[in-house]
Formats: sequence, C-alpha cells, structure tokens
Amino acid sequence: MGVLEPILLRLVDRARRKSAWLFHFNAGACNGCDIELVACLTPRYDVEQLGIRLEGSPRHADILCVTGPVTRTTREALRTIHAQLPDPKVVVAIGSCPATANVFAGSPVIDGPVDRIIPVDLFIPGCPPRPNAVVQGIAEAIELLVAKGVAQ
Repeated sequence: MGVLEPILLRLVDRARRKSAWLFHFNAGACNGCDIELVACLTPRYDVEQLGIRLEGSPRHADILCVTGPVTRTTREALRTIHAQLPDPKVVVAIGSCPATANVFAGSPVIDGPVDRIIPVDLFIPGCPPRPNAVVQGIAEAIELLVAKGVAQ
C-alpha cells in the first residue's frame, strides 16, 4: 500500500478505540453474569453511546466476553470462536466462574476455568459482577486492545 498504509493503520486504530465490538459467549454459566452484561446495554448504562456494542459474529468482534466455567460440551466451541476473532483481540472473563469454576469446581462436566482453554487478558471479579464493574472492565479491555495495536 505504500504511503496509505500508515494512514490506514492509524484510522483502524482510532476506530477500534472509539467503537469496540463485543462477542459474548456463555460457556456454561447460570446466566447471572449474562444478565449483568446485557444490563450494560440498557438505557441506564447505555454503553452503545460510547461505541461499545454486542456483535452477532465473532469474525466482526474485537473483544470476546466469556461467562461461566467451561463445560466439556462448550470447550471446542470456545476454541473455535477464539480462533475466529481477528487479531488483535482481547479476551475478558466476566464473573467468578470463568476465573475459578466457582461452585461448579469438581463437577465431572466442567473442564475448568477459561484460562486453561484459551488465553485470558482480563478478569472481572464478582458473582455476578455489577454492571459498573463490567463497564469498567470493558474500558480496560479497550485500552489493552489499543495497546496491542493493529500490526499484531
């Protein structure tokens, strides 16, 4: 591309900073964290006015949000979805279950915390975390995404 390449890279970098798209994957959660994540989209928190939105396809998303411990049936789907996100990408584990398997630890159907299956960049603690914590975590994920840049 020559002369246009640095300009194009700066444009993509700016777009990522202003409009991070999330893909949400429930790896076996009780839906408590899912409800809190969706609450961030309601008029009370309204993260869409900041350019943050849920995307239906992982191929168009920048940030993968995972809730729940990973079960045997969701393990391969999680790996496939992680591979489908374009680079650079950030993985955010929302709640206690993706971090430690929480009350599901020791169950024969649980394969463990998310970081045993895919690399995780950021953990948002809580059972479930409040929407304020989710918004703060997504803001930190956007900073990680910008730091990774577009050249990786």
